[in-house]
Amino acid sequence: MQAVKPGRVRFSILLMLFLVTTVTFADRSSLSIAGAALQTDLGIDAVLLGYIFSAFGWAYVIGQIPGGWLFDRFGAKRVYLITLFCWSLFTLAQGFVGALPLAWAVVSLFVLRLAVGFAGAPCFPGNARIIAAWFPTRERGTATAMSASAQYAATAVFAPLMGWVVQDMGWQYVFFVLGGLGLLLCGVWLKVMHGPREHPRLGEAEFAHIEAGGALLDMAPRAAGAGGSQWRYLKLLLTQRTLIGLYLGQYCNNAITYFFLTWFPVYLVQARGMTILSAGFAASLPAISGFVGGVLGGLVSDALLRRGCSLTLARKLPIVVGMLLASSIVLCIYADSDAAVIGLMALAFFGKGFGSLGWTLVADTSPRQIVGLSGGLFNTFGNLAAITTPIVVGYLVSLTGSFDAALLYVGANALLAVISYLVIVGRINRIELDEPPVPAAGSTVAASSAK
Repeated sequence: MQAVKPGRVRFSILLMLFLVTTVTFADRSSLSIAGAALQTDLGIDAVLLGYIFSAFGWAYVIGQIPGGWLFDRFGAKRVYLITLFCWSLFTLAQGFVGALPLAWAVVSLFVLRLAVGFAGAPCFPGNARIIAAWFPTRERGTATAMSASAQYAATAVFAPLMGWVVQDMGWQYVFFVLGGLGLLLCGVWLKVMHGPREHPRLGEAEFAHIEAGGALLDMAPRAAGAGGSQWRYLKLLLTQRTLIGLYLGQYCNNAITYFFLTWFPVYLVQARGMTILSAGFAASLPAISGFVGGVLGGLVSDALLRRGCSLTLARKLPIVVGMLLASSIVLCIYADSDAAVIGLMALAFFGKGFGSLGWTLVADTSPRQIVGLSGGLFNTFGNLAAITTPIVVGYLVSLTGSFDAALLYVGANALLAVISYLVIVGRINRIELDEPPVPAAGSTVAASSAK
C-alpha cells in the first residue's frame, strides 16, 4: 500500500513567519535607510546618531526574557499579534518627530526606537517556538533558515524602495509606509496562524509526520502553575556550556547584522560617496546574497543530517564556514572601487547568512517546556550587539574619521564566533528537565543532557 504523503500546511505557517519577520527587520532598519537624510535634517553628529541607532537594542534586549516567558505562558498566536500591532504603530509614529523642535525630536525619536525594540523583542523567540511546534527535526534547519533569511529579504526589498521614498518624499515617509504595512499584516496573522492541534486544514498524514519527526506540537499557553520557577529555569539555562557558546556566537553574528542594519547605508553615502538612492540599491545586493546564503545554510545542514551525519556536524559545519566567509568584510578597507566593495560585502553577507543557524540550535537543544524562555535568553545575549555595535562604530568613525576600524571590528566578531562554536559549544543534544508534568509546590528542577 502506498504511503500517504504529508500535506504542506506547515509551509503556509513558515510563509507567515517569513512575512512578519521581513516587516520587523524593515522596521528596525528603517532608521538606517533614513539615517543620512535625518542626520543632515536634524544636524546631529555620528556619535549621537550611534546612540539613537542603539536605542532599539537597549529595549530589545530588556524585552527578550519577558517576551519568551509570555509565549510560553499565554501562547504564541495572541502574544505575537499584540507585539506586531505595537511595533508597527510605534514605527509609524516616528514619521511625526520632524515636526517637533530639535531637542524634542531627538528625544522623541530615541523613545520611539526604545518602544519599537521592546515591542519587537518577542519576534525571534516566537519564531523559534512556532517552528519547534510545526517542524520535525530534519526539516527544522531549513525552516529556521528561511525564517531568519527574512532579515536579508527586508533589506533587498525595502532598501531600494525606501531610498526612493526618502529622495522623492522625505525621510518621514519611510516610517509611514513601513508602519502601515505592519498594521495591515495583523489581519492576515489572525486568519493564517494556528497551532498544529487546532489548524482547520491540517490533515492526519501531516500531523503524524510532524509528530513522529520530533515537533513539539503545542503553541497554546502552558497550564497555569506548571513548569516551576522561572528564575530556577534561568539558572539552569545559564549553567549549560552548550548554551553559553551559543550566546557568545549569536552576539558575534549579530554584530555583523547590526552593522548592516544601522551603519551600512551611512557608510555607502559618507565613505563611498553614493547618493541615498544608489546606496539603497547597492545595499540590496549584499542582502540578496545573505538571503541565498541563509537558505543554503539550512538546506545544507538538513541534507547532512539526512545523509547520516551527526547533529553536531550538520549544524556546526555551515556555521563555521559561513563565519569565516563573513570575516572577509575587512577586505573592503583595501578595495578602491565601489563595485569591489559591494562584491566583498555580498561575499561577507552570504557567509553571514550561511552560518546563521543559531536559532535552529535553540530549537534543537532547549528543554521542551521552556523553548520560548530559552529563545528569549539566547536573543538577550545575542542582541547586546544591537546596543554595542552602533555605539562602537559611531565612536570609531568619530575618532578616526573613517570606517576602517569599524570594518576591522565587525570582521573580528566573525572570527570570534568561529572560536566560540569550535571551542565552547560541545555536542548538540537536547537539554531535558527532570521533573513531573505538574510539579508540586516547592519542587526542584534538575537537568540532564539527552542522548
